[in-house]
Amino acid sequence: MTPPQLPETRPTSAGEPCVEAGTPLSHSSAQGAACVPAHVAIIMDGNNRWAKKRGLSGVRGHRAGVESVRAVIKRAAERGVGTLSLFAFSSENWKRPAAEVHALMELFLMALKREVKKLHERNVRLTILGDREAFSHAIQQHIQRAETLTGDNTGMHLVIAANYGGKWDIACAARRLAEQVAAGELTPAEVTAERLDHTMAQSQVPPVDLCIRTSGEQRLSNFMLWQLAYAELYFSTLLWPDFGAEAMDAALDDFAGRKRRFGMTHEQMIEAQGA
Repeated sequence: MTPPQLPETRPTSAGEPCVEAGTPLSHSSAQGAACVPAHVAIIMDGNNRWAKKRGLSGVRGHRAGVESVRAVIKRAAERGVGTLSLFAFSSENWKRPAAEVHALMELFLMALKREVKKLHERNVRLTILGDREAFSHAIQQHIQRAETLTGDNTGMHLVIAANYGGKWDIACAARRLAEQVAAGELTPAEVTAERLDHTMAQSQVPPVDLCIRTSGEQRLSNFMLWQLAYAELYFSTLLWPDFGAEAMDAALDDFAGRKRRFGMTHEQMIEAQGA
């Protein structure tokens, strides 16, 4: 049987992707190559606990978390990450106390007003992923402006998941395909995993290679469930406001030591890499 073809890997310097962005990564031990994930997704957890430990309000914790966002975006770009996705606000977060939700929306709007210009200057392309209809008109306007301003940038792609849920994403894609079948545009047999993938909200981003979660919790919390199918998972005990550039380096370095098989045996992987 012909071994499955894998993306070509090559020795790289630290911070350089070892395969073309958008394709699955496989760890290469040749010459100690350091592989950088094409797509890193982060579940930013622990803002409230960080604030509570210091006798501060939850809002102060979220504000402190913004500093970590800045540091991680900068370090990810420096290390050559192609796509960085941050879970900022889940569809379940509306259940939080009204005052906290209101503060989070104000913080989101402030970030859209103040941070986007800096991202644009760094050639970062910004995408907001999620159901936007629940946001205020002002937030929706600033999202549109931010995506338009940065849309032609060629550097790192920053994806902010806001009012997003993995189940919501899959259900929306399934509904769109069902509508096409009902309209006679597709047959049931044509509803494949690949077609579903192209129909989902995050179809513009590659599969997640590395998913990081902070605060010591070890669950996915309905984040990018489809894209995380073959992701490597990394759990940090640090609360999000304490997760900075050095912690990001540790996560990326840990990933470089992983061996990814994508359902194949170790022997198949060696044969495919040597083909």
